[in-house]
Amino acid sequence: MNSIISSSLIAATAVSAGAENVQLPNIILILADDLGWGELGCYGQQKIKTPHLDAMAAEGMRFTQFYSSAPVCAPARYMLLTGKHAGHSYIRNNKKMDMPERRLANGALLYPGQLPMPADDITIAEMLKDAGYATACFGKWGLGVAGTSGDPLKQGFDRFYGYSCQAHAHNLYPAYLDRDGVPQLLDGTQYAPQLIADEMLQFIREKRNAPFFLYYATVLPHLALQVPEEYIKPYLDKWEEIPYTGQSYQPHPTPRACYATMISFMDRQVGRIFAQLKELNLDENTIVIFTSDNGTTFLGEQVDYTFFNSVGPLRGLKGDTFEGGVRIPFIARWPQKISAGTVSDFVGIQYDLMPTFAELTGVSVPPAADGISILPEMLGEPQQKTHDFLLWDYPGYSGQVAVRMGDWKLVKELILYQPDLPARLYNLKTDISESNDIAVQHPDIVAQMEEIILRERRKPEVESFRFGTYRD
Repeated sequence: MNSIISSSLIAATAVSAGAENVQLPNIILILADDLGWGELGCYGQQKIKTPHLDAMAAEGMRFTQFYSSAPVCAPARYMLLTGKHAGHSYIRNNKKMDMPERRLANGALLYPGQLPMPADDITIAEMLKDAGYATACFGKWGLGVAGTSGDPLKQGFDRFYGYSCQAHAHNLYPAYLDRDGVPQLLDGTQYAPQLIADEMLQFIREKRNAPFFLYYATVLPHLALQVPEEYIKPYLDKWEEIPYTGQSYQPHPTPRACYATMISFMDRQVGRIFAQLKELNLDENTIVIFTSDNGTTFLGEQVDYTFFNSVGPLRGLKGDTFEGGVRIPFIARWPQKISAGTVSDFVGIQYDLMPTFAELTGVSVPPAADGISILPEMLGEPQQKTHDFLLWDYPGYSGQVAVRMGDWKLVKELILYQPDLPARLYNLKTDISESNDIAVQHPDIVAQMEEIILRERRKPEVESFRFGTYRD
């Protein structure tokens, strides 16, 4: 058999009861939190060291035009897991739930979580569980706490360990973590990213003899600026620092050094994954994907995104539908299947992962999914489908909608307050920084893309997510 096997052959062998010596591949999906497009060495970062992720790119495929489905946390994670684009998404913004204050035995406040996913949603985990996979999520969830319809244990995951509420994840030395729906009390001295990574590696070891799907939603490098003292030493005294005094998160005397350390700490855990896969002889039968939920945070007193060149030449940051808010790192590695050292300019988006994993395992794509499988692109095959368009529908930051169609990118802003404000149009092939609005010169393109917006945006079921014009 050729070292690069076809996606159709993978699907055929995955469902063939009589096939011999064929195993369903293990799937590891690593999701960073607020990691910008330019914050890894393999994407041009000069100051922050990420040797393990750089090695992953050298041993696999690095995508240069891959996108998050939303510019902030909860909707990005929802669309990734359900395969829906933003115009069809139930969750389109971060929405905190209200509940009476409750405290645990150690006095810690029990966090209420975000708007729960509906019970009838089908997630990647449910799809793969039905195909015989053991499933687990470690890290940040943000789509409903234990007991709600969004509880990860009700959405296809056998295991969950980490932060069920994203607001809780703003402290990396928490008083508790959620272990399979039950609060695990902590003393406030344990670094949660370390606990989560250790638990994640234990899952791999326990499930080494059966196909597994691991969703490792690391909380790094999202604020607050917190990291164990022993890890920050290599970055101390490297750069001038302006201490952060703690207006919105915990203060830190050396914010540049701490932020760089948080990314390097995350990179270290990725290295531990690959070391364990090799130790357990799982490396060649495991596809690993690394990406981020959205771009770098806009809180510049804590994260000096200009100093780190965090989004490279892109415009915008987290919360923006401009490229810096939604174009994210995406690396895929699968020894002997994905050619080492390849770079792809394929235009993909995270809601493509559900159909990709469906093709990979030979199962049917849930009917609500909007994406396309990118498995042919990863395997170097010629029959890769392409998107007619990508769509972002984000009610935050005064309301934003964006569409990418080929090299064209249309952005509409301030829809909540200035709904008649003209759309902006950019050609990303010649203007990656989105600095030259050419809408006036191309009214036909603008009209075509605005028709896509009108056609594809369904009215959200959640009242606070509704803004602008909908066909229905």
